[in-house]
Amino acid sequence: MQGDWHRTKDILANGPDWIINEIKLSGLRGRGGAGFPSGLKYSFMPKVTTKERPSYLVINADESEPGTCKDREIMRGDPHKLI
Repeated sequence: MQGDWHRTKDILANGPDWIINEIKLSGLRGRGGAGFPSGLKYSFMPKVTTKERPSYLVINADESEPGTCKDREIMRGDPHKLI
């Protein structure tokens, strides 16, 4: 079965620097009004994690822009789509 997580293990095996570079090369941008480059944002994450200081992925689901509810149904029905 192929889906959103198909071959994720293979991608992760390339390492975080490779993944971030691929995202930068893709031109992917955030869904917010500023459209901040995702690869640049991800490059700010700590490079080394330990048991005492793990890394977390946080998704800001604030939809405070007037009249928008663009991600609400995604968050309700398939939250992994936002990752």
